Amino acid sequence: MHLIARLASASALAAGLAFAAAPSAFAAKDSPAVAVAPQYDTTHVYVAPEDFDKFVASLTATFGGTTTKQGVFTVTPTPSLTMSQLVLTPAGTVSVFGFKTPVPAPFGAERTGYLVTDMDAAVMAARATGADVIVQTFPDPIGRDAIIQWPGGINTQIYWHTTAPDYPALKTIPENRVYVSPDRADAFVKSFLAFSHGKVTADEKQAPGIEIGRPSDSFRRVAITSTFGKMAVFVTDGHLPYPYGREMTGYEVADLAGTLDRAKTAGAEVLVAPYSTGARSEAMVKFPGGYVAEIHSAAAH
Repeated sequence: MHLIARLASASALAAGLAFAAAPSAFAAKDSPAVAVAPQYDTTHVYVAPEDFDKFVASLTATFGGTTTKQGVFTVTPTPSLTMSQLVLTPAGTVSVFGFKTPVPAPFGAERTGYLVTDMDAAVMAARATGADVIVQTFPDPIGRDAIIQWPGGINTQIYWHTTAPDYPALKTIPENRVYVSPDRADAFVKSFLAFSHGKVTADEKQAPGIEIGRPSDSFRRVAITSTFGKMAVFVTDGHLPYPYGREMTGYEVADLAGTLDRAKTAGAEVLVAPYSTGARSEAMVKFPGGYVAEIHSAAAH
């Protein structure tokens, strides 16, 4: 009797799981569009408190723009305190954190923060399109947040504000630069496209290896555009010379040489001197506090 009961219970569970999977598959196909605009999609930069002001000053001197008022807040669901400030540059928006307490896991591993129109709908869409919600929705001082993880281990924070923010439009749209393995690349692209309602604008199977510091080799590079902005997906074997893979964002500027001069004057270090690849020139820069960024000339890619 016990065996029969267990078998019946297992059958019921399997049927229930199958039933539960069906709405998710349907939701993935028809998931809502929750993106707002690229200026609301921020790179998350964590620096030591003593480097905070130097980093913000260097970034704004390099790209221009404005900042919000600096403050100290709890921005995690567990007790913590961090300095926080938003840097609004014409080339991209940066959220800067300088934690005065230890950083609770998994914060610090997320690359970006994406503003969404509806937090509950965004969380449902993330799950339906193949992402894990690794930090459940929680309140912050001005809204709600969650952290999702895409196939391949890419973490993204999504956020919603009680009062809708109003940031100026960007002059150029930055690239979210994502490195994934060949094993998970297609799953990542499929999941992110479904969530973002984006499209693949290029899928180059033999991109020049100089873009990942290996000029004698080639690799796969996928370009995606969506209302969230641009994304460059680098599909590699993980054999990356420093600093490749450390950068999270690529910033497009009209004058690369002039931008690098401003960066150096403002205390940044040029890690990789400008080089040409395809239709653009690129360089790698490290700002005070350790933030590494790719900067490239304003040209179609």
